[in-house]
Amino acid sequence: MKKDLRKGAIFLFILFTLIGNFGKKSAWSQSAQSLPPDEFKILQAMHSLSSHRLLDYVRELVSDKYGGRLTGTPEYKACAEWVAGLFKSWGLFPGGDNGSYIQTYPLAYTLVFPGCELILHLPVGREIIKKYYQYETEFIPGATSASGEITAEVVYVGYGITAPELGYDDYANVEVQGKIVLMEREVPVSPDRDPDLFLKWRPYSFHQYKLENAFKHGAKGMLYNYGPICNPNNSYIEGFIYSHVGERVINDLFAGTGKNHQDVVRAIEKTLKPQSFKLGKTVTIRNNTQHFPNGTGENVIALLLGSDPKLKDEVIILGAHLDHLGRCWELMPGANDNASGVAVILGVAEVMAKWQIKPGRSIMFLLFGSEEQGVYGSEYYLEHPVWPLEKTVCFLNLDGVGCGDRISVLSGKNFPALWAFIERANNRYIHRIVNPQAFANLARPRLDAARFLWKGIPSLSFSVSGAPSFYHLTKDSLDTITPEILEDLAQLLFLAILDMADEPFLNFKK
Repeated sequence: MKKDLRKGAIFLFILFTLIGNFGKKSAWSQSAQSLPPDEFKILQAMHSLSSHRLLDYVRELVSDKYGGRLTGTPEYKACAEWVAGLFKSWGLFPGGDNGSYIQTYPLAYTLVFPGCELILHLPVGREIIKKYYQYETEFIPGATSASGEITAEVVYVGYGITAPELGYDDYANVEVQGKIVLMEREVPVSPDRDPDLFLKWRPYSFHQYKLENAFKHGAKGMLYNYGPICNPNNSYIEGFIYSHVGERVINDLFAGTGKNHQDVVRAIEKTLKPQSFKLGKTVTIRNNTQHFPNGTGENVIALLLGSDPKLKDEVIILGAHLDHLGRCWELMPGANDNASGVAVILGVAEVMAKWQIKPGRSIMFLLFGSEEQGVYGSEYYLEHPVWPLEKTVCFLNLDGVGCGDRISVLSGKNFPALWAFIERANNRYIHRIVNPQAFANLARPRLDAARFLWKGIPSLSFSVSGAPSFYHLTKDSLDTITPEILEDLAQLLFLAILDMADEPFLNFKK
């Protein structure tokens, strides 16, 4: 009898301790009406979302065996299968092709190998001095570059745009046949300052357009003022070789021309007139790559089916991109971008499944491929949805949520009724700085959420700031991750989604 009483006392102590700890963070007793009936079970499930577990998921995703998760590669496919295996082990319903968790689509991809170089040839008297630029700090090979070597004169072509209807052509007064062009990214007008004008220039902001236009004008190669960072979102043209460069290379190329690079860019932006000219420099670009035109990519899809007869036909999607950059030529781990987002989704999915949470509406866990290769995985899903788009209540996207202590919610101000669920969950328990942002979504798509918004699906995109992060570089590693923010965001989304899932009527499109 004493043993039984002792067990009971221990149980009550643990129970009241748990309740007390939860009470420190939130006045849950005042908000029970917005939670599913079994409130204590929900609290226990939420509490089981731990930073240790989420960090372990990030650690697995950035491991060398997945090779940086470039969509199309065997390493990415292995990672997708690992995630699918988790979903299966948790008993989630498969949402992919032929009863699987995988949705497959065609995708060309390119591998980058060691042996890439960028060399500036400097004439000194009768001698030629070669300046070799440093990988990552000064240049990064184009991730869809053809393989080979070119040595040629460099011509500056501004933004690399030919737009007759705008009275603008960066190639009008320069000859680039057989040469290497140096160009800027984006366009000389801003979507923030003049949205209507920007929309006229928008088609010329795509990386693919710029590369293809350079080739069309006869250029042999390209130096792209982009970072230097790795980026596989571009076209592949056999024989066309390019690399990304930064300020150090550009300053060397402009040296001795009598022109300052920043002044030239400002002149283009102010006058909307080209400022192209010969730089009088010779450069060698050497890249070692292999292109795979007939590859395939994969989205990974799992479902927690709804339990309410009237609501289960509607779905809430929690999504993130599974892919990163692969090796360019060194490993790009992609811990923050976007192993962090995937880890949060895996945490939420695992807890909902293992605790046998029964939401009224269905919940989809959707991990995209090819976000880094043109935001193509989400585009393919939207053209081949496994759930009717008209029955998709909302899309919650996670991208770069692992570094810092402040959460930003893009489109939060666009959809106040949707944002209210996030704000309510945060105010009741998490108490993080969570800032809603407006999103015009005019520029080329950089997020999976942009694709969903274009389809008319209310979408929020979560990111985190407040600590150093390294976008598209080898330093985007496990060491940069803030585990506590992963835990808080996972708990925040867990509560907000369950709150939404049982709301009798939702129409965020208003």
